[in-house]
This record gives sequence, structure tokens and C-alpha cells, in this order.
Amino acid sequence: MMNTTYKPVAIVTGAAQGIGKAIAYKLAQQGATIIIADINEPVGNSTVNNMIADGLSALFYKVDVGLADDINAVFYMVKTKYQRLDWIINNAGISFFKPIDEMEISEFDRVIDVNLRSAFLFAKYGAPLLRKSPNAAIVNISSTRAIMSEPHNEAYSTAKAGLLGLTHALANSLGPTIRVNAICPGWIDVGNAGLLQAKDHLQHPAGRVGIPEDIANLTAFLVSRESAFITGQSFVVDGGMTKKMIYEE
Repeated sequence: MMNTTYKPVAIVTGAAQGIGKAIAYKLAQQGATIIIADINEPVGNSTVNNMIADGLSALFYKVDVGLADDINAVFYMVKTKYQRLDWIINNAGISFFKPIDEMEISEFDRVIDVNLRSAFLFAKYGAPLLRKSPNAAIVNISSTRAIMSEPHNEAYSTAKAGLLGLTHALANSLGPTIRVNAICPGWIDVGNAGLLQAKDHLQHPAGRVGIPEDIANLTAFLVSRESAFITGQSFVVDGGMTKKMIYEE
């Protein structure tokens, strides 16, 4: 449980929808004020309006996390409006799953900028405010594709693997004041439940495909005081899939 007398301020990137939205809701439900930093203004504003209607504290700030100036502007706003910051959740991400012969260099660079470089910049620009928090934490949302792969996801896997290295590097550089951890989601259903088949669930040792709340729950723990001795770590949340040996029939 969070301290009810202290209201944390958190930035959640890519939180207009999907996993980021679930994280934003979870942290807000536990008393935090949420800044949804996302490029999708209509959907982001809709999410914030719904959160406010539910009695939660949130605002939307349009940002392209692939641009350093946009990220810097987020922190100028936070410093001006709140004068403090407690948590950063680096969730924003894009992907281009294309054969290496077809992928443009600009596409590869864009994935790296949005998925990896942005996490570094949010930590860099956010550190001065985070250092003033009594419980500062950063959570980077990586992927199981950081540790396993399939054809044609070079850019995405590279970026997500980079987040794991960035996580333990930042934990050493920013500790003990700021803790930094990463989560590696597996197959998470972010709105395609109607397309899922029974076999999709059954191939998971846990018996089902993941839901955004699975990631939100762990995020809430990793920013809480209950995880005060945990930093520099990466947690796989995939229903056991990375521990399952699979053979072609």
C-alpha cells in the first residue's frame, strides 16, 4: 500500500492504451498522479478523461518519445506544475517486423530511438527531479524478445535487449537514491481477445495468455516501498513460456 498522506507523481510513456494504460490506471488507483506521455492525442485524452471520471488524478501530455526536445519539454512541464517526480515508467514502443533486406535504416533507427534511446533520455532528464523523491523508481518495459527471438525482428529485439543493459547500468549510476528495474512481458492480450484460440492459452504453462494488468501489478510492486531492496533486475512475466521446451510435431 502507498502512503496515503503522500501523493506520488508518475510519468508513464505510451500510456494512451494497452499495457501503459493498465499501468497508469493501477498506479492512479493507488493514489498517484499520472502524466500520460504519448503521441496519440485523441486516445490519450480519452484515457485521461475516463480516469478523471473514475475519480483518478491524471493529465495527458503529447510527446514523441523519439525526440529529445519533446522529452525535455515533459520535464519542464512537470517541474513547473508539480515541482517533483517520483516514478518514470518507460513503456512506449513501436516495432517494424520486416526482413533485414527490406528494412530501411531509418526504420531501424526509429525503433531504437523510441524503444531504447527514449528510456535513457527520460532517466537523464528526469534524474534531477527523481533525486528529490523519498521513493524514486524507474521501471523499463522490455520484452521476452530481449532474450529470445524469431525471424525479422532485429530492430525490436535489439532495442528491448538494450533496455536490459540500460536498466542495470542506470541502477548503478543512479543508486541508491533511484531504483531501476525492468519487466519483460511475454504474450499480452491488448485487445485481440476475439482472435485468440484455445491453443494460444494452453501453450502457456500458466494456462492463459497474459493481460495488461499482469504487467501493471508487477510495476506497482516495483515502485512501492515493499521492493526497496530490488534494483538493477529484469523480471520475465510470460506465463512460463520462456521456460517451456517446444518441439515441432
